[in-house]
Amino acid sequence: MRIRFLGCGDAFGSGGRLQTCILMESGGVRCLIDCGASSLIALKRAAVDPNDVDTILVTHLHGDHFGGIPFFILDGQFSRRSRRLVVAGPPGLTDRVTQAMEVFFPGSSQTKRKFEADFLELAEGIPTAVGPLRVTPYEVVHACGAPPYALRVELDGRTVVYSGDTEWTDRLTRAVAGADLFISEAYFYDKSIPFHLDYATLARHRSRLDCKRLIITHMGADMLARLPELPVEAAHDGLEISL
Repeated sequence: MRIRFLGCGDAFGSGGRLQTCILMESGGVRCLIDCGASSLIALKRAAVDPNDVDTILVTHLHGDHFGGIPFFILDGQFSRRSRRLVVAGPPGLTDRVTQAMEVFFPGSSQTKRKFEADFLELAEGIPTAVGPLRVTPYEVVHACGAPPYALRVELDGRTVVYSGDTEWTDRLTRAVAGADLFISEAYFYDKSIPFHLDYATLARHRSRLDCKRLIITHMGADMLARLPELPVEAAHDGLEISL
C-alpha cells in the first residue's frame, strides 16, 4: 500500500501547504481521505489523474476537508469521466456537498453526468464496506454542524487511521488499535484549545496508541516552527510512504 500526502495543511495555508488530501493506493484501488478545497490542484500537481480515483472518504464537513468535492465532480464532468465515484462520510454529507455545488457553480448539482456519483453516509461505530474498503467511523470532538469522524480504513491487510480534526478523546485509542499507520492532527505545539489536538497532548497519550507508525499532519504556524526539534515523523506536501 502506498500513502501520498498530496495536501497536509490547515485551513489557512500555514507554511504554504495545501489542504488535506491524502491518497491511498493498493491493488489498483485509489482512495482519497478528505478532499479539501485545494485538492484538485494537489492532485494535478502530483500528476494524479482525478478520474483514476474511485472513492473519497470525508472525516468532517469543514471546507478544508470536503470543499474540493464540487471542483472534483465538475472536473470529472468536463474531462468525460466514466468511472463511478463513491463519496462517503458523516451524516449530512449529501446535503452539504449539494449546497456547496450550488453556491460555487449554480445548477451543477442537477447536471446530468456521464458517470455515477454516489453518496454514502456512514453510521458511527459501524464497519461499512465502501467498495473494497472497510471503513469504521469513530465520532470525535470538533464543531462542524454534523458529526465529525476519525476514520479507520482497512484495505489489503493494512489499516490506516486518520484522526480528522479533534481535541483528545479516548475514542482515538479504540480507532487506532492495531493499526499500521495513525495519521494524527497536531495543530499547535502545546496550546490546548477546544476541538483541536496539540502535539504535547498527543505525546502524553502516545503509549496508549497501539499503532506501528505515527505521522502528524494539519499543523499550524506554531507547530511548524517547532517541528525541526521534535522526535516525530511529520507530513509534508508530496510525502510518500509504503506500508
